[in-house]
Amino acid sequence: MSRCRTIATALAVAGALVPTFSAAEADAARLTLGDRNLRQGMAGRDVRVLQDFLTRVGIETSVDGHYGPLTARRVKSWERRSDRRVNGRVSRSDGRKLRRQVNAGITVYSTPKPAPAQSATGEKAVLNPDGTATAPESAPQVVKDVIAAGNKIIDKPYKYGGGHGKWEDSGYDCSGSMSYALHGGGLLDQALTSSGFSRFGDAGKGQWITTYGSGGHSYMVVAGLRFDTGYNDSDSDGPDWSAKMRPASGYTARHPEGL
Repeated sequence: MSRCRTIATALAVAGALVPTFSAAEADAARLTLGDRNLRQGMAGRDVRVLQDFLTRVGIETSVDGHYGPLTARRVKSWERRSDRRVNGRVSRSDGRKLRRQVNAGITVYSTPKPAPAQSATGEKAVLNPDGTATAPESAPQVVKDVIAAGNKIIDKPYKYGGGHGKWEDSGYDCSGSMSYALHGGGLLDQALTSSGFSRFGDAGKGQWITTYGSGGHSYMVVAGLRFDTGYNDSDSDGPDWSAKMRPASGYTARHPEGL
């Protein structure tokens, strides 16, 4: 084999061992927040900046450069608290606003301290930056399971009849979302309607869980947090947790036995 041919072969082998990068990947490595619109599934330096900025304004986010489901949820939390459209995406305009907040030292969220609530020990579930809830350590396991189930569907949209034909649905209405969460705690075998919750469990308010039913709407309070649709702090009309209560006039208060 000639010397030139040997060198060519060696270079070809060496080239095969060197990783190659696409033009898009190279561009993403140079971008910063506001250079492009961001959405779930994207990656790059600008995503890392986004994640870092979210943490700086009070919404703790892991910085890994990948726009996954958890980052999308953190973005929704920021959107709710920054008067932006809640869709889990970051437009160039969103990026500029977030940067201004960071430069001004603005915090859009601070972790609330547990406060007295409607529970056996006076403890209250904590509303997290991403909209999920964390049950008190002293809560019965069934209450923790109800909260965990509710957390699974807080990003779902409102859908009339949602959650009644099947547990795992594309959206939920008021009674469907309540039924889903209570089913997660083993307290319901089938979904109830809003009027059905007027006859659910035992009469009166519970120590940990209270459901409120009427002919046209239903919601519930679990460890001091309200689980409801269409009457929340966010722009979403789907199921959400809220620390704010709503007027209970016209509703029938009930609770699961023993809770």
